[in-house]
Amino acid sequence: MIKLAVDAMGGDFAPEATVKGVNLAVRTFEDITILLYGDEKRIAQYLEPHERIEVIHTPEKIEGDDEPVLAIRRKKNASMVLAAQAVKEGQADALLSAGNTGALLASGLLIVGRMKNIDRPGLMPIVPTISKETPQLILMDAGANADCKPLNLYQFAVLANYYAKRVMKVERPRVALVNNGTEATKGNELTKAAYALLQDDEQLHFVGNVEAKTLLHGEIDIAVTDGFTGNAILKTMEGTVKSVFKVIKEAMLNSGPTAKIGALLVKGALSGLKDDFDDTKAGGAVLLGVKAPVIKAHGSASEEAIYNAIRQAREVVQSGVIQEISAYFEQTNG
Repeated sequence: MIKLAVDAMGGDFAPEATVKGVNLAVRTFEDITILLYGDEKRIAQYLEPHERIEVIHTPEKIEGDDEPVLAIRRKKNASMVLAAQAVKEGQADALLSAGNTGALLASGLLIVGRMKNIDRPGLMPIVPTISKETPQLILMDAGANADCKPLNLYQFAVLANYYAKRVMKVERPRVALVNNGTEATKGNELTKAAYALLQDDEQLHFVGNVEAKTLLHGEIDIAVTDGFTGNAILKTMEGTVKSVFKVIKEAMLNSGPTAKIGALLVKGALSGLKDDFDDTKAGGAVLLGVKAPVIKAHGSASEEAIYNAIRQAREVVQSGVIQEISAYFEQTNG
């Protein structure tokens, strides 16, 4: 039985969205047990009682504007902190929260703990692409480390490579380094040094540099970058998709009768396209490089998004990828 520790109080729509997502997941997957941390009374409003859901009452929660490290140190009884503690102590196999990103990263590092020989764990979201052959892209790192060394980018690639193989079942993941040009000589000192490290590892299928404009074309499986750049790329992608659909909708609704008739005719196709670019279907962003799976769901996660993040956490635990990564780095200096 897979046991997941879930922070019920994190996120814009907590605890309702989180609890309803947990209800759905337990109905769907017979091999999971949920430890649900949060305000017992508020959780009870939405919870469908189930023998595989245990509610652990917590008197505190970490707010979205709390300073991350101070919050996890001062709020010892916060839902996120106690959920992370359960993972550290082996009471749960993975941690899931839609709450304060910085606090969750700090919980992963300071409570769950970093793997031996991992310099810095990375935050890894799965991004939908326009390709039918390669419908998803791993972006690593997307916010955990604003400043990086070449070793960090190299380790991000190794971590993501294991995940792509074991969890996403990609036989030979294509790894690329985000840069300002595709030529090997392009970039700053960081990317040039990282390029050499990636190129020298024969276990990686390194295909060179990639420009941000082609990330969604489906030509690669893993895009490696520093957390500052990765986070900017991720938010640009999210904002662009939302803006494009908004512009299309407004253009059709605010035009004449002919355009409105056209809108009705293409409504199904546009709905399907929007569904294809729903990044919550892949789950959340995984903090890779810590001793157990830590999943960050989007702050505005819906019931369905939480369900998908739980499904993802289940798949990560089942795959054994964390143990495999840990064993690999135990035998190397990184």
